Amino acid sequence: MRELLIRQKQVLFFIIAGGLSAVVEIGSFKAFSTYLPHFFARETNFHGIHYPLSNIFSTSCGIISNYFLSIWFVFERGKHSKRKEFAYFMGISFVSTLLSLGFFQVFYSFIFRDNISLGFYTLSPEIISKIAAILLVSILNYSVKKKVIFNG
Repeated sequence: MRELLIRQKQVLFFIIAGGLSAVVEIGSFKAFSTYLPHFFARETNFHGIHYPLSNIFSTSCGIISNYFLSIWFVFERGKHSKRKEFAYFMGISFVSTLLSLGFFQVFYSFIFRDNISLGFYTLSPEIISKIAAILLVSILNYSVKKKVIFNG
């Protein structure tokens, strides 16, 4: 019973940490996708890739915040050294970033074409695509990080 409660607590903390990291990632994506096109005209469409730098920079912000939230609140230390643990985390996050970028491109190019009004705020297709990509990749992230990095 205690193990079940601990596992549920860990999932809840992972969701909270992931949510906070997603807020960092989406907020920084909004900032980058608003301002970077003023400096890099091809940012909105670089050979068919939409917002590549904004995605990479914002995902990096999300990964870094997620790493610290994960080691502080979600997972217990694994059997790896801090350096090795960080390297594993970054390696898995790099693969996750590639998946997230791919999902974003598919969502933005083919699925989310219109704004969605929430009444008090309107979500643009790029923000909706970013949110959908984050949600899809986060499921994979939890299980891989738990099993590979933090040995849970």
